[in-house]
Amino acid sequence: MSQAEAASGPSRSERTRSSILQEAERLFAERGFEATRLEDVAEAVGIRRASIVYYFRDKRELYDMVLGSVFGGFHARLESALGGTAPLPHRVEAAVSAWVEYVGERPALARLLLREVAGAPERGPALLDHIQPFVDLVRGFIAKLEPHETEALSPVEPAHFASTIAGATVFFVAAMPALLPDRGDPLKPEQLEAHRREMLGIARRLLGVRRTNTG
Repeated sequence: MSQAEAASGPSRSERTRSSILQEAERLFAERGFEATRLEDVAEAVGIRRASIVYYFRDKRELYDMVLGSVFGGFHARLESALGGTAPLPHRVEAAVSAWVEYVGERPALARLLLREVAGAPERGPALLDHIQPFVDLVRGFIAKLEPHETEALSPVEPAHFASTIAGATVFFVAAMPALLPDRGDPLKPEQLEAHRREMLGIARRLLGVRRTNTG
């Protein structure tokens, strides 16, 4: 790409690819993998079905790229939250807040997770490869902790902690609107903020720490 092209912003091809991913993310989250056709994605973008194959080999590859985009975006935030030199409880709380805020911005993550897990017995979850980087990140984070950082905390299994926080937020965003429609939209700022504070409270209780100044 020339300097002139770079200065003018994304090319038409890049914009089309981005639009395909954006609409596919929305449709896969709303309908699931099996019920979403490439024709549906193409219609939403305003292109022909054949044009999608120019960017993505088939529906499975498109779906995998959507998962990579959705989960990759949160991985960067989690890495940032867990990094640094702040006290351990502050970093864990920052990670909890980052999770709730990210799902609030990109609710397709919660819906895709719910659909993937529900379909796992039949075909195996497609997101396993996308979850592994998170497992590696958390293991690396734990391995670098000093004894004095954990000795004052309640012993809690990392997978249990993560499933409690992640599961609650996924259910809150993806399932509660259907089960309790009178509660209103969970993505409204005040609803998300209340949920974030509840998750921080749960995290503190699991870790056995008092409230910090992170929220």
